[in-house]
Amino acid sequence: MKADTKLTSVKVLSNLYKQFKIRSLNEDFTLQKLVNRSIHRFLTDEDFKFNIKHHKDLRVSGSRF
Repeated sequence: MKADTKLTSVKVLSNLYKQFKIRSLNEDFTLQKLVNRSIHRFLTDEDFKFNIKHHKDLRVSGSRF
């Protein structure tokens, strides 16, 4: 069974992506898995949604990160 998917593009902070690539290679975890799981939790878990919406440790650089 083929999953119904939507191809999209997003801008991510370079330093975070580099760190993620290094860690995810060791754990066999992809950006796609992270995004799908994060979206699911955002939609179903109010505590997670609150924490994500109020996370302030990222640097803004021309976009709405």
